[in-house]
Amino acid sequence: MNKIEETPELRLQFEKRGGVLPVVVQESSTGDILMIASVNEQALQESIKQRLAAFWSTSRKELWIKGLTSGNKLHLDEILVDCDQDALIYKVTVEGTGACHTTAKNGKHRKSCFYRKLNPETNRLTFLEE
Repeated sequence: MNKIEETPELRLQFEKRGGVLPVVVQESSTGDILMIASVNEQALQESIKQRLAAFWSTSRKELWIKGLTSGNKLHLDEILVDCDQDALIYKVTVEGTGACHTTAKNGKHRKSCFYRKLNPETNRLTFLEE
């Protein structure tokens, strides 16, 4: 029996989610989660070829390589595939000030897109760093 969970063959399930897979981007050195994005087959192949994190923009419907315009590149160290082959983790090394397109009060891009936490008592967001 050759279940998808136990095979060494790459059988990514792009068709499950309309041609894209979610990818969590994690900093290799710290384990910090930097962002979540989508990849299609083209973005995955570009990531492997360039060794830079490439994604599929679901809003613009186009390939984008993180950092080509901002300078905040994500060098691809490793790609992890989940048990169902329908989600990925890109382990990366950050070149630049951060992975997020937003900027902190100091004018620099935030390292992570996860820069706020929810206070369940007030139902408001608290900034982790500014």
